[in-house]
Amino acid sequence: MSEAAQRAIYGPARRPVRAEWSNDGGTSWAPAQVSAGKVTPDRTAECRYTASAELVDVPIGRTGINTVSTQVRLWQGLAGARMAPEWIPAGRYVVDRVRRTRRGAQCELLGREDAIRSAAFPKARQVGPDTAGALVPQLVAEALPGAPVSWQDGVDPGTLVPAFTVDEDRWQALSSGTDNSGTSTGIAAAIGGEVYADARGVITMAPVPTLSDPVVWQIPHGLAVVGTPSEEQTAEGLANVWAISGDGGDGSEAVGPVFVWDDDPNSLTYAGPDPIEDPLAPQRLGLTGVRLWVERYSSPLITSTAQAYTVGRAKLADSLGVQSSLSFEAVCHPGLEPGDVVEVEIEPGRWERHIIDSCPYDLGAASMTCTTRTTTRRLT
Repeated sequence: MSEAAQRAIYGPARRPVRAEWSNDGGTSWAPAQVSAGKVTPDRTAECRYTASAELVDVPIGRTGINTVSTQVRLWQGLAGARMAPEWIPAGRYVVDRVRRTRRGAQCELLGREDAIRSAAFPKARQVGPDTAGALVPQLVAEALPGAPVSWQDGVDPGTLVPAFTVDEDRWQALSSGTDNSGTSTGIAAAIGGEVYADARGVITMAPVPTLSDPVVWQIPHGLAVVGTPSEEQTAEGLANVWAISGDGGDGSEAVGPVFVWDDDPNSLTYAGPDPIEDPLAPQRLGLTGVRLWVERYSSPLITSTAQAYTVGRAKLADSLGVQSSLSFEAVCHPGLEPGDVVEVEIEPGRWERHIIDSCPYDLGAASMTCTTRTTTRRLT
């Protein structure tokens, strides 16, 4: 987003909406008006973007909007005083359900992950051996011909992936799935990342977001936040020690286990100086508040110690952040995406970094609701 558009977020601004639909895989697009709609970006969902929208004066059926071949793109516009609208992508979707209305068609939309998920393998298939950078585009292209794959810094497309068997689920093979025996076989998880379709519909391999990532938005108390933020904590999904291992089951040397833990003394989930080799250190040092939550992850796709540490750091980043969440209503920032890091002034003078989990908004609305996660730290 341009600086002018970001300034317009905080003042009186026009927020137009537009849509396009295509029945030829995106080779050509037809414009459509949107009478009402809602976009739900959510990092915890299998489809990162879902939406519902009523498209005006569009045909339904084989040559119109249908649930077999139609894709829909949505945009949220933003225009301050004396500026043309700047159009921010609000998702590229397949149509899950369509209903004729008096004005056109009411569409329930799912992100492009659904097209990959529905393209299951007709029979069990061996994938690899090859690099992740070769395997991922192939698996994607079989379900979405011509779809590009974007690799963000922090995930290595050159990581070697040994041969593994996929029972049927193509999306789980790409992301973080398991086979029928319960063995973890997801490529993204095995290289310490995550895979999703972004707001443009591009299939993206990205590292797991952490609170050390750059802050994309600062939200002052009483200015951008409407109402009172709701804070909540839970121990569900919390882990401060991870044991990571890899064993291809083919006679090659097993990897690990390697151990990764929360080693920040300022963190409430501090696991001590070395919970593996010196588990009595907290008692000896008088650290009475130390408590361990231990999880294990094993995948035959992990083939080196360095890769195991990468996976462990990603697992740790994800599992430390789930125990403290924040929900608040703010002015609608259509450029905000799940996984972005924001700074929120919870109360005057008290700022916290949070990772955006979800940020749903009504198309054209001036406000949005955000749900976040953060690592709880002791106050100093």
